[in-house]
Amino acid sequence: MAPRANWKGYLKVGELSCQVALYTAASTSDRVSFHIVNRETGHRVHRQMVDADTGHEVEAEDIVKGYEVSSGQYVFLEPDEIKAAVPESDKTLELDTFIPCNGVDTTYIDRPYYLAPVDKPSADVFALIRKGLQEKSVAALARTVLFRRLRTVLIRPTEDGLIASTLNYDYEVRPAKEIFADIKDFEIEGEMLDLARHIIDTKRGKFDPTKFDDRYETALAELIRAKIEGRKIKRKPAPEPKKVSNLMEALRESIGGASPPPGTKPAAKKTAPKKAASEKKPVSRKTAAPQKKAG
Repeated sequence: MAPRANWKGYLKVGELSCQVALYTAASTSDRVSFHIVNRETGHRVHRQMVDADTGHEVEAEDIVKGYEVSSGQYVFLEPDEIKAAVPESDKTLELDTFIPCNGVDTTYIDRPYYLAPVDKPSADVFALIRKGLQEKSVAALARTVLFRRLRTVLIRPTEDGLIASTLNYDYEVRPAKEIFADIKDFEIEGEMLDLARHIIDTKRGKFDPTKFDDRYETALAELIRAKIEGRKIKRKPAPEPKKVSNLMEALRESIGGASPPPGTKPAAKKTAPKKAASEKKPVSRKTAAPQKKAG
């Protein structure tokens, strides 16, 4: 079954344009999902909209969006009023700014989508736009109405097509200083820095999403299988954290059996303390038999 497009419109650069469709790139449909069930009856439980003060159920036609202007006082917004205020969608992704592919702070990236041509006549123009972005190693910024909101979209080329990622607005991203303001600066140099660099160098690799397993989902699936089969699952003991007295010791422990970087002193091997002479275990000696005198 072919995937269903989330959005259809036009991709445009100058006078070039082609029909495109937007498809969800990341989905949670394969995750383990649960229903809320009444333990006594085994029947599913449905949520109801209830008045917070009266406790009475509220019918769907009586529910309206409200903006709180003061405590308990709301301005009601009707669906047709909201629709009239939202910008009309022209169904066009017009590429008007080109930036380096790594020119966007990843904090601003919201959700990824696949962007593809909808038919064969659009494929040639689409391929030309993709190839142009790829040859210049650039991404493009565009704006359009998606899912009832005016959104900024980052469009990046891949070998197969285009990736379109919606971007968060500046007001939606919390300033980093709010989180990092209390982190103190301190100098790290010498052997400590050499060890840290060495650990990074020995663990270099490439991003391969197939290597990362969702242990939470795996554990849930196994728990469900065990419940169905009437088995009990043994709870795995939590790993005990290693106690490290200082940062340098932690770095040395991190290296493990690997060779330390040149110029650093190898970690000293811990040896058992020598026993004092008085504590030495006496050597067992057999008592010699008395010799007879010649005579």
